[in-house]
Amino acid sequence: MSISAEDRERISAAIRAAEAKTSGEIVCVLAQSSATATALPVFLAAIGALALPWLLVSLTAMPVYRILSLQIVAFVILTGFFCWSPVRVALMTRRMRRAVAHGVAMEQFRIRGLSGKSGRTGVLIFVSLAERYTRIIVDDGISARVPKSQWQAAVDALVAHMRDGRIADGFVAAIDLCGNELAKHCPRTEASRDELPDRIYLI
Repeated sequence: MSISAEDRERISAAIRAAEAKTSGEIVCVLAQSSATATALPVFLAAIGALALPWLLVSLTAMPVYRILSLQIVAFVILTGFFCWSPVRVALMTRRMRRAVAHGVAMEQFRIRGLSGKSGRTGVLIFVSLAERYTRIIVDDGISARVPKSQWQAAVDALVAHMRDGRIADGFVAAIDLCGNELAKHCPRTEASRDELPDRIYLI
């Protein structure tokens, strides 16, 4: 799944509209995958490559140099296969996938400058497609005033749209709901100013 330039502009417009009512900041991040290459894919590739010579010795009369060459080729191919994002994610347990995606979401919260927002009213809407993970992270200034359960409607709207393959619509709906919640507790004032870009980050 991906989003077009037109969809990105729709999301940016939704962020601008939401932030027009609040002093808070909303940032969206869409990750294709949160899982990066780990030791497990390489370990499995090594096991496969080590097992290959035994199979070839027992079934063929290949010379040693050819068997060793095939072993190297097998290791390279298997490493590429097990490191391929869909396979790499499939090798992880559901709990591991969620933990990895959560770690990336928290990292994005810091990287995108939300933790340094004046008033501590930043909100991150994060989706990781491969892990099927959706999360809304809010800074301390707003979490102290709004219980976590209040953000669930935005998460539910995002997930419902994404099940139908409408990623951009899901973000727009979640942004609108988050903006309404922020407006109740952090209304925009004359001193309010935008500190962060109104956009979705694709990683």
